[in-house]
Amino acid sequence: MNIAVLQFPGSNCDQDAFHLFASGLGLPTRYVWHKDTGLGGADLVVVPGGFSYGDYLRCGAIARFSPVMAAVREHASRGGLVLGICNGFQILCEAGLLPGALIRNSSLEYRCMTCELAVADAGPSFNPAVLGGRLRLPIGHGEGNYRIDEAGRARLESNRQVLLRYVDNPNGSLDSIAGVRNEAGNVFGMMPHPDRAFERFHPSRDGLAVARAVLASRLPEVARASA
Repeated sequence: MNIAVLQFPGSNCDQDAFHLFASGLGLPTRYVWHKDTGLGGADLVVVPGGFSYGDYLRCGAIARFSPVMAAVREHASRGGLVLGICNGFQILCEAGLLPGALIRNSSLEYRCMTCELAVADAGPSFNPAVLGGRLRLPIGHGEGNYRIDEAGRARLESNRQVLLRYVDNPNGSLDSIAGVRNEAGNVFGMMPHPDRAFERFHPSRDGLAVARAVLASRLPEVARASA
């Protein structure tokens, strides 16, 4: 099981994501630069948080055109796992790999706090029976307000694509949505940071369970081995 953590100019959570999988789960993990055209045989691609390209134009709008994103799209089309965290979620939405869009928080303020999240039923590996009904994960974003049109909203619900919902919505997201997956169940995106919630000194260690749930969606034997 190999993990690739992408790095864009302006990424600042790439090392956090690397540490989650390399140290938290003990899995082979490597960085992949935004100008690379291959993923080095990765099973899971992590698109980390930060401010790719300085968030110019809008969050994720430039990163979607990076050379490495062609390889990410191909990887996803073949059923490979992809996880976008915070700015990574924004990039995946901009790239069309996840539905919807992230816009300015309704408060027009940056939000940095630990949030309580309700776990939705999004399949056999990501549901309350596996993860418990509630998680505590940090957020840190100015554009985490999830939006989608009514047709898309209906598809999210009917296909069980919502992963997490805020208990106390900090950014105005539609239906308090904090994370979603694609219809195929191999591309995941969330604004909360599992990469900031796995050490003993973090606000919680719930990030480990989230990471394992993502892995188990395609590779249950690896997820069990890392537990």
